[in-house]
Amino acid sequence: MQDIAVIEDPDAAAVALDPVRAMLLRELSVPASAAGLAARVGITRQKVNYHLRSLEAHGLVELAEERHHGGITERVLQASAAAFVVSPAAVTASAADPGASADRRSAAYLVALAGRVVREVGVLARRAARSGERLPTLTVDTTIGFRSAADRSAFADDLTAAVLDLAARYHHDDGRPHRLVVASHPVPEEES
Repeated sequence: MQDIAVIEDPDAAAVALDPVRAMLLRELSVPASAAGLAARVGITRQKVNYHLRSLEAHGLVELAEERHHGGITERVLQASAAAFVVSPAAVTASAADPGASADRRSAAYLVALAGRVVREVGVLARRAARSGERLPTLTVDTTIGFRSAADRSAFADDLTAAVLDLAARYHHDDGRPHRLVVASHPVPEEES
C-alpha cells in the first residue's frame, strides 16, 4: 500500500468521491473481504461487492490475498493507498495553471500553484514507483508569526533575495531542472 496516491483520472475521482465508496476506501486501510466489510459498515454484501468492483476497476483497491474455503474463493481487498488526493487535472487542466493569474501574491495564484505541485509530483511519483526508484524531493514547512503587514512584506523581500541568490549559486544549465516553490499563507484559525 502506498502512503498517498494522486488521482488523475476524472472517472476514478468520481468513484473515490462517492460517499459510500469513500467510506469503503477508509475501511479498507485494513484488508477485508466483502462479507467482512459488509458486516462492519452495515451494507449488504452484494452492494459492497458492487462498489468494490468499481473501486478495483479504477485502481483504488487491490487484491491483498485470496482465501480458499472448500470450493469457494474469498477475495480480501485493501485500499491501494493510505490516503488519496485528487489532482486538479482530474477536473480541468487549466485548474493547475498559475500563469492564469497575474498577481503572484493572490490566493488564486497560490491555489493554482499548489494544484500544479500535486499534478506534477503525482505523475513523477507514479513514474518513480514503476521504475523502483526514489523521487528526489525537498520540503520545508514552518510557521512564522508576523507582527505586521510591513514585517511580512520585508520577510517576503528578504526570502526572495535569499532564494534567488541560492538558485544562482547552485544552478547549472546542464543540470537536471527541479522546481522550487515557496509559499506562505495564514494558518487557518482551527489550526492555530
